[in-house]
Amino acid sequence: MSERLRVLYVSHMPPSPPRFGAQARVHGLMTSVARHVDVSAVILAERDFDLNESRRALEAYCREAVLIPNPRGDTNKKRWIQLRSLASLKSFDRLRVSLPETQRALTRLLTKQRFDVVNLEFPYLAHLDFRLAPPGERPPIVVLDTHEIAYDLARQMAGRDVSVARRVYGNINWPKLRREERAAFRMADGLCACSDADRDRLWVEAPGVRIAVIPNAADVEFFQPRPTDPVGDGFTVVFFGLLQTYPNVDGVTHLVEDIWPHVRAAVPQARLKIIGKNPPPEVQRLAAPDIEITGFVEDLRPHLAAAQVIVVPLRYGGGTRLKIVEAMAMGRAIVSTRLGAEGIDAAPGKDILLADDPKEFADGVVRLIRERDYAASVGRAGRELAVARYSWRAAGDNLVDFFRDLLHTRSDATGIVQKSLRDARAP
Repeated sequence: MSERLRVLYVSHMPPSPPRFGAQARVHGLMTSVARHVDVSAVILAERDFDLNESRRALEAYCREAVLIPNPRGDTNKKRWIQLRSLASLKSFDRLRVSLPETQRALTRLLTKQRFDVVNLEFPYLAHLDFRLAPPGERPPIVVLDTHEIAYDLARQMAGRDVSVARRVYGNINWPKLRREERAAFRMADGLCACSDADRDRLWVEAPGVRIAVIPNAADVEFFQPRPTDPVGDGFTVVFFGLLQTYPNVDGVTHLVEDIWPHVRAAVPQARLKIIGKNPPPEVQRLAAPDIEITGFVEDLRPHLAAAQVIVVPLRYGGGTRLKIVEAMAMGRAIVSTRLGAEGIDAAPGKDILLADDPKEFADGVVRLIRERDYAASVGRAGRELAVARYSWRAAGDNLVDFFRDLLHTRSDATGIVQKSLRDARAP
């Protein structure tokens, strides 16, 4: 097991260049793992992604990268697939990524050269055949990086949707997703969870499958305070995240409607900046003289550096939030809900402030605005924690160790089976 491993990454979206949370996890782990193993990739890409840009980014650390355009991601086709999924046993999530080209690309790569590990990102492509190898070689083991328990998030969203039609549709779709996701968990040789809480849930869903906790992390060399960063006014509060996901949209709405009035009543100078790609109409409507909706920004660091407080008011979701560790790496003070900070081993009051009640959440924001020295100490402690515990380098090293451990366990099991067969044949 000391030889350099060959790992094939498979994902329904390009991880590089990373511009939102799920991409950042895959990119961070792949680039870190590539220091120790030979990485190749088979990646689907919807039209929202620039294929040439993604290919250049992947080729920087992959031996071979196959990008497959996915026309099913187009808006009109998505709607048709959603309608079709109502009469199908398959979930919408699976139908939108089910392309025969993907299996053909996998078969070509896996039968051309030996791979030790197939690392599958998310469960949506788990129906494909990964256990292929050249003649005389052993097929790879399969490791599934879960990111979250997707069906549970879909179930939460279905129960909360204000549209009756969407709520009905969601309640039809999430049980299909649950069946597919559970099957994906159980077919894998190993699972990666983002947090101890998700690991415990996975043990229930897939008893007997090996699970490693590989927490979300940050590029702590990229995200760090710099002398050239802008100096903030001391009153700016920042939320950042992909604004096309239900947990973030709900979190922003909750922030503006339930928390922000308390902050403004205590600190009239306070300003809120909401950063995220393609904010939907319900988020754009939240703009006000004291609330800025920026949309996508090319570089988050100046905006984080100028913030007095970073807020994570999430009420739904799973896994761990990359926004927490990236803000910590930048040395910013953070107020989060407990769910928002789930999976981050941070000391409340020292590394981060936690509150679920809207008034208590607002009080934490106000304290960090008023008590500048305390806010600075929370930011420093968060930075120290991110460097010590939540760097992609450390996470990637742990993932490679997990790969090797699973392969070693398989080799031991094979040896036991072979010995048993020899013993059975002995006179």
